Amino acid sequence: MGRALPTEPRTLPSAARWLGFAGLAPQILLAVVIIAGPARFGPAAGGAALAYSGAILSFLGGAWWGLASHRQTDVHWGVWIAAVTPSLIAFAAIGVWAIGLSAGRSLLVIGASLIATLVIDHKLAASGVSPPGWLRLRVPLSLGLGSLTILIAILS
Repeated sequence: MGRALPTEPRTLPSAARWLGFAGLAPQILLAVVIIAGPARFGPAAGGAALAYSGAILSFLGGAWWGLASHRQTDVHWGVWIAAVTPSLIAFAAIGVWAIGLSAGRSLLVIGASLIATLVIDHKLAASGVSPPGWLRLRVPLSLGLGSLTILIAILS
């Protein structure tokens, strides 16, 4: 008698869900600071929101790289390009802010980019590169963080 093959989970582990949603907390806090805090905290909160959202955008590219690297078959070359693009966008957006421009436009670029990552997530799911449950987690997280980042851009 052979051993049964392990089955893949239908969803990501609960820790991934809890920690994923906990990742929205910094941006929520920064939005609250901008809305309700002293005006002098606004620029610092905007900069922190830019740094955080840029780091998460870059992290998503790294996640795609990891998913593609884990595959035992060839992965379309476009996945590799998609995987490095978020880091380049984050670098450019943060760089523009670092040379003295307001964080607002950079926050808009990163917020829109976070929402746009769903296009790649859908392609990864359709091609079988991402694990089961990936989209159920990625959709609310990308929409949530992207929307919060855009809100902060508008408010700052």
